[in-house]
Amino acid sequence: MRSSFLPVSLVSAVAGAALVLGVGAAFGLFDRSTSKTVVVAPQPQPAASTPATARSTAPLPATFDAARIYARRSPGVVTIFSYFGTDPNADAAQGSGFVVSSEGAILTDAHVITNAGSTVAGQSVTPADSIYVEFGDHDRIPARIVGWDVFDDVGVLKVDPNAHPLTVVLLGNSSTVAVGEPVAAIGSPLGNENSLAVGVVSAIGRSIQSLTSRYQLIDAIQTDAAITHGNSGGPLFDSRGRVIGINAQIRSQAGSGNDAGVGFAVPIDSAKRSMKELLATGRVHYAYVGITTEDVTPSLARHLGLSVRHGALVDAATPGGPGANAGLRGGDETIHFQGATVVKGGDVITAIDGIPVASADDLVRVVSERLRPGQVATFSIVRGGSRKTLPVKLTERPGNPHTP
Repeated sequence: MRSSFLPVSLVSAVAGAALVLGVGAAFGLFDRSTSKTVVVAPQPQPAASTPATARSTAPLPATFDAARIYARRSPGVVTIFSYFGTDPNADAAQGSGFVVSSEGAILTDAHVITNAGSTVAGQSVTPADSIYVEFGDHDRIPARIVGWDVFDDVGVLKVDPNAHPLTVVLLGNSSTVAVGEPVAAIGSPLGNENSLAVGVVSAIGRSIQSLTSRYQLIDAIQTDAAITHGNSGGPLFDSRGRVIGINAQIRSQAGSGNDAGVGFAVPIDSAKRSMKELLATGRVHYAYVGITTEDVTPSLARHLGLSVRHGALVDAATPGGPGANAGLRGGDETIHFQGATVVKGGDVITAIDGIPVASADDLVRVVSERLRPGQVATFSIVRGGSRKTLPVKLTERPGNPHTP
């Protein structure tokens, strides 16, 4: 079994312990346990000996009905067993996933099918040596890793569609998710396969530390649905039974000794983009600027004497990076303002290719989702009292490991 302690501030879903992160800690949702206690009995599926078929699902009525969501969607949710090493008696790491195509594509988290999140600095991400997918009738079939995206913590598997009947779940749109709407999570917490948990969306647009890379994961969906270790990679459904996120992390009080805490899901819009590229080429490409930024707020703008009230203040530009080469400037003085440390004197980015940038998260969102390596993007900046535009030729984000 892999070590359960990580030299990072977030604990991967393969881990069983927390490190201090301020007053709390973050946990992944990946379980090393292989216990088989069933909490909620799944709906019967056709026997594996019958001809395999793929069943698609349509949106459910808008009224939230957890029992109906479970009955209609749980056949498309699977338990994933990942074996690291060649010892046939080795324990399997366990997570969740869900079928997204009649051709046998399955979505999950990257840290469910690789060692991402449990590596130390300098080590490469490697896939599990063998993976099996278990359906609600307890039939297991082998799965092949298509690829993974460590930046959004997304993984894609492929199974033979003729090996078992498949139920395809419906993917939704995470950009329309609202705080307070009811949600249902289905997965295999602590090895208890096909378990249902319900709750609400507690927040949207969260920027959280990724379990699997040094970059922030933006637009994460926060939920109070009771998810825990083993839920990693499982779907978060809206009231119409559409997947709006992939359950990935929990954060709980350090030293609490349990998994109670705040849950986070990777937004399905990001996951769909990753899945499309992984299925097409086996890897996901991200543009890179090579700068660190922080939010410009009205009070900070007044304190620094800036001529704009919102934007992304450049703290530093990596020497030799695309931003520095294009002339973007970082700050030159560290100050303390309202309990926070701020680097003053840098450029303020207000737009990229005409798309407004009102915060540091906006900048990451535009670069990650709209731009590609090799592209030249026009950055609108404020420097001192002047407004300028700088063409920046983007490169590939470093630290993107190769897939199989």
